[in-house]
Amino acid sequence: MADGIFWIGVHDPEANLHCNSYIVIEGESALIIDGGSRPDFAGTMMKVLQTGIRPKNIVGLIYQHYDPDLCGSLANFIDLCDNPELRIYSKASNNIFLRHYCEKVHHKKLVDINGLNYELSLGSRKLKFIKTPYTHSAGSFVTLDERTGTLFTSDLFGSFATKWELFLELTDQCFTCTNFHRCPNHKSYCPMPDLEAFHRQVMPSTKALSHAMGVIEKLPVTALAPQHGSIINKERDISWVVSKLKNLEGVGIDAIV
Repeated sequence: MADGIFWIGVHDPEANLHCNSYIVIEGESALIIDGGSRPDFAGTMMKVLQTGIRPKNIVGLIYQHYDPDLCGSLANFIDLCDNPELRIYSKASNNIFLRHYCEKVHHKKLVDINGLNYELSLGSRKLKFIKTPYTHSAGSFVTLDERTGTLFTSDLFGSFATKWELFLELTDQCFTCTNFHRCPNHKSYCPMPDLEAFHRQVMPSTKALSHAMGVIEKLPVTALAPQHGSIINKERDISWVVSKLKNLEGVGIDAIV
């Protein structure tokens, strides 16, 4: 994806919710971001090995919220890495739930990122944690790799992706389209309805989503790397999608009340 950053997710052609995990490598050490579910662990670990990283060199697991589709394999990582220095990074409000994914003896590995002042160094590489509360958990956050501008966004920018590609491809016509359900260029698939439907269903409210987009639009981002759906790595595509989600209506409870 970028310098020292690799996608290690698993693609299931029969699913419409694809889980993206990522590894950040600096020298011989690595961090895993949103490691994935227990059923996907074998495929994820195969991709880790293909990067040349040994499991014992994985020094940290970052979980941006606590759902099983990204935390289910936490115990697998702990066991296979067999690294006494391995640490698990999240917010304290997430760690309350993350502790249920591993044995009690490993609870001391849980680290509250607030105690790190929302920054973590991996060699000369710095990761910055940015709060995006209630998107969708109270302790949700995103992680910025300052070297490459890659923003790992967890559920934000996710999609149900009935037709999935690793990288989102938008065209000039997308930016002037007013009806995502009937493409004026007669394309067979438009990614926007799936992306909007995901946020309306998964995010709790319009206010929470709009606030997160307001935070993200100010960051020096070159790529959006969500835990579901596709990676967005073109500047104009990033700006346009952020704007669309910032102004999305009928999100979560606001679609009912």
